[in-house]
Amino acid sequence: MINKYSRLEMVGIYLGIGVFLTFILAPFLEAFLVSLRPLNQINSVPYKIFTENMSFDAYFSMWHNVPKLWLYMWNSFFVATCVTLLALFAVIPSAWAFARFEFKGRDALLGAFLAINMVGGAVLIIPLFKLMKNVGLLNTYWSMILPGAAFLIPTGIWLLRSYLMKIPRELEEAAWVDGASRLYILRRVIMPIAMPGIVVVAIATFIGAYAQQFLFALTFNSSSDLYPLPVGINQFFGRQQVVWNEVMAASLVGILPVLAIYIFLQRYIIAGLTAGAVKE
Repeated sequence: MINKYSRLEMVGIYLGIGVFLTFILAPFLEAFLVSLRPLNQINSVPYKIFTENMSFDAYFSMWHNVPKLWLYMWNSFFVATCVTLLALFAVIPSAWAFARFEFKGRDALLGAFLAINMVGGAVLIIPLFKLMKNVGLLNTYWSMILPGAAFLIPTGIWLLRSYLMKIPRELEEAAWVDGASRLYILRRVIMPIAMPGIVVVAIATFIGAYAQQFLFALTFNSSSDLYPLPVGINQFFGRQQVVWNEVMAASLVGILPVLAIYIFLQRYIIAGLTAGAVKE
């Protein structure tokens, strides 16, 4: 049995949690406060947490200043969803192969996936632009979906591979003895058991795809109807001034879909992250 913590240890634990949450939540709190402040009081000196005439006006005016904001939010959600589905289609069988099968060059490929994660999209933006132009994908959703999935698939393979390695091999061997094919084993045996891990990979991929759209969208698309939310928020940055309260308001509204998905699938995330933490 685990011994109870002393009062001093509990104080230290809660203090550490409080400091951690402060660093995590402080930017969101400041963004919310900035969205409530009048534009002429955002950069006031000395700094004030609460200023006069704070209101929710920016949450209404931002739709008028950027009329296509709803479209930009839909584009971001659509692109992130397509990237997630495409990535999962490649990640699930690949992670299973890396977790179960011994083949030449397996470790080298896993190392190459890590190297890909260290290369930012900006480094390859010119070759990617030429590639998209040659295959005729400029000014399409595919110009954002394909590069986004390509950069996120390696991370998904690493995450899901670690989860699949905790699944007993005996389950697959029993199905194989009964005459099941590898595809049947993957669909009917592995995927149901690995669903918490798959959900974690899906959410991580969705968040990554939702956040990395600015560079690809701005480079590969010239049609404003295809812009995602990050490019749409950029329209609040004018030549003379930046409408910071509307920028913060649009940013907070833009993260609501991701937050809703995270809350809805929270139990699967916890199950996926804690799987294998306790051994009998």
